[in-house]
Amino acid sequence: MTVLEPGCGMGFFSLPLARLVGPGGRVLCVDLQQRMIDGLRRRARRAGLLDRIQTSVCSERDLGLSRWDGQVDVAVAIYTVHETGDGEGFLGQVARALKPGGTLFVVEPRGHVSREAFTATLAAAERVGLLERERPAIRRRLAALLVRTEAPERPESAGG
Repeated sequence: MTVLEPGCGMGFFSLPLARLVGPGGRVLCVDLQQRMIDGLRRRARRAGLLDRIQTSVCSERDLGLSRWDGQVDVAVAIYTVHETGDGEGFLGQVARALKPGGTLFVVEPRGHVSREAFTATLAAAERVGLLERERPAIRRRLAALLVRTEAPERPESAGG
């Protein structure tokens, strides 16, 4: 299994994901900050999981995922979408990386992100080919499971 975690930070979720995918799986970890990637790599090495984790530094407009288009089984965007300057562009890049039928799990902090803003995020997700399947109830959080329906188009302005 291939899992994508854009906005991975120092790997709070990356390491458990690496354990879940097992020795034959991989976790693709992308972050804007080299120091976060460096910290994640140190933690993964100490945990004996570095061989399951691939890291890269991205830019604000380009996650650098084009080489993974159509290859990712699951993506997680935890407290990430609201931090981007272009949520729809971000979601479009993640959607292209997902296999048809692949799943994106989006979680945002309630209070920091309004229900209206989360609804707008889900509408943007639908425009890029990610359909809502479920809204899991997670205390003090807004969450949704989205599934890629078909191959999203690659707009010229989305980078990557």
